[in-house]
Amino acid sequence: MKSLLAVLILAAPLTAIADSNPDSSFYKNAAEAGISEVDAGNLAQEKGNSQAVKDFGAMMVKDHSAANDKLKGIAATKNISLPTSASIGQMATKTKLEILSGDTFDKSYIKSQIKAHHDTIVLLKKEIASGQDADAKAFATTTLPVVQAHMKKIKSIAADAGIPAKS
Repeated sequence: MKSLLAVLILAAPLTAIADSNPDSSFYKNAAEAGISEVDAGNLAQEKGNSQAVKDFGAMMVKDHSAANDKLKGIAATKNISLPTSASIGQMATKTKLEILSGDTFDKSYIKSQIKAHHDTIVLLKKEIASGQDADAKAFATTTLPVVQAHMKKIKSIAADAGIPAKS
């Protein structure tokens, strides 16, 4: 029992350091979203039925890998540990996409991308408006226009495919 208590006491400062950044949830959510986008983008390149979906997936891998690397660099300077996988919900979406094929895959991917980009835009705008970490706010400010461009592109792909683009 004493050794367990000692481990908990020793681990507590590490947790406190990670949680000491007022924007730690932003870093976590942004990292999970970025990882999810790369995973889904790779899947779209592999399973996409239309060239537009394949091309969009390639753009997601390229742009979100770059953003992920930038976020990792910022987090490293602050001793913030970032997640190495997407959230449970994001992984569930990927699992659903993995079993689909053809037009069904494309439609589900497009809809999931509209939702994911909507959620990311909300996350970035919230950080810009109320974040306390100057580096996190700067990351959000530079990343927002890219994510908004992705949203415009995926909504265009949705319109071309006859999919209502609800965000």
